[in-house]
Amino acid sequence: MGDIEIIDLNPDNIADYGVCGYKDLKKHVELRRKIDWFKEYYPKGLRIKVVMSKKGGYQGMLEYIPGEYAHRPVDVDGYMFIQCIFVGFRKEFKGKGLASMLLDECIKEAEDQEMLGVAVVTRKGPFMVGNDIFLHKGFEIVDSAEPDFHLMVKKFDDKSENPKFRTNMKKSLTEYSEGLTILRSVQCPYTEKNVNAIIESAKNKFKLKTNLIDLKDAKAVQNTPCAFGSFCLIYNGEILSYHPISKGRFVNIMKKKIK
Repeated sequence: MGDIEIIDLNPDNIADYGVCGYKDLKKHVELRRKIDWFKEYYPKGLRIKVVMSKKGGYQGMLEYIPGEYAHRPVDVDGYMFIQCIFVGFRKEFKGKGLASMLLDECIKEAEDQEMLGVAVVTRKGPFMVGNDIFLHKGFEIVDSAEPDFHLMVKKFDDKSENPKFRTNMKKSLTEYSEGLTILRSVQCPYTEKNVNAIIESAKNKFKLKTNLIDLKDAKAVQNTPCAFGSFCLIYNGEILSYHPISKGRFVNIMKKKIK
């Protein structure tokens, strides 16, 4: 498509394009933190590609990284791991093959680096892409995690060992058996939004002190109890949400938990 250009972000140009719809460095602390994180992991193989339209501007992105640095609770060493993909901020750009274009570039890079293949965690619903686009690209489901997460892989050699979810997720959950805990990583900039409002509501409405844990690196994320990895809301050992939620949603959930 003549109107579309795929741009490789790097430490020098990332601030010019922004990430995940965030563009204002002064206004958005989540963007500043994401850029700092990007600069840390870029030398380790982290890549972000953005889809730009001459008419529509920023219309999507793909983020991937060598599996040993995956920010999900997965064992995917030797594979390229997709952490995020979305396209079509404007509806006229949806269904135009933009996601397919991005995936082709990721797959080619993994092949060029002689990796075992490409892996991704999927889920139907918010914050995660579903299975369909990956099935069309030859990926298959090789593992699952509660409540409805899938680990998918496109292997370049059928003899390669399948990637898998970490087996210690349930055990990790026992570390948060008392009170309210929020786990978050700057890998997903949306984990910044609403957290302060949740903490304030927990204190003022439910007399709860929140244990906020900022996951500092890939290893910390890989040892979380939530398949999304970069965010988890836990109360008394029960996962309330696997992805960021609004203050209103939090209040509604807690009203059912605290009688």
